[in-house]
Amino acid sequence: MLIVLGDVSAQGSELTRSKWTLLVQQFHNLLGPFLDLPYHVVPGDRDIGKCNDLDEVSVTKVTRSFPGLDSSGCGAFDIGNINFVSLNSVALLCGNNELRFSVEKALERERIEMQTENELVKNVINESSGSKIPKHDINWRENDMSSGSGPVLLLHIPLHQTAEKNWRDDDHDGNMQDSAESSKTRTLAEAGPYEVSQTLPPNATEYIFHALRPRMVFSAHAQTFSDRTHPDGTREIVVPSMSWDTGKDPEFVTVTFRRNGFNKPD
Repeated sequence: MLIVLGDVSAQGSELTRSKWTLLVQQFHNLLGPFLDLPYHVVPGDRDIGKCNDLDEVSVTKVTRSFPGLDSSGCGAFDIGNINFVSLNSVALLCGNNELRFSVEKALERERIEMQTENELVKNVINESSGSKIPKHDINWRENDMSSGSGPVLLLHIPLHQTAEKNWRDDDHDGNMQDSAESSKTRTLAEAGPYEVSQTLPPNATEYIFHALRPRMVFSAHAQTFSDRTHPDGTREIVVPSMSWDTGKDPEFVTVTFRRNGFNKPD
């Protein structure tokens, strides 16, 4: 399974449909012999643009170009007994935006599906479809799932970094550390809609942790590799986006999920 964490283009949000079609063909050429494998693409900010122009219509060309995405740019799939959930994290940067509300509904739907398997799920989803990520007074629904028991979470924009004393860099693998050092020399071809230091807001990050209890998180957007562990023990690996000036040699990680629950990125 191939997973691309967004930014398949440098300025895809500004391209006409014909130029976007050409770009998708170039992306397929980049995949080369791996194109026959199943793949999933997470929308990036360079692909769909900034919040002021963001809605389901504006992301249609992206969601129709890549498999497994709903109209809001979210998706969910299974590989064996491992569940994956991808969220359009760019929309979660927005304020009162219809696309953001659609992403929140997708997030809430995944939370409910993980907590119950009975026939009342559909009714519960309908009742909670108006749920929004709280901005100040947080009144979350009960979630008795333990940390790390949820799906593998796929994002473009990384999760918010908590205070430095609670957020640590972990050198889990020497190869990744070497890759991180080499990627520091890479530079952006052109500036994107958001700064490379952009992360999701704290309230959205905390809500994601509460709702999904992710087993592991993969994100992108930044210019270098980062392998870190959140305070609850959730590991997040940030992979440089495809639109960095990498030529024909984009950065990547390979991950093996084992039955004992250990996740080994290389």
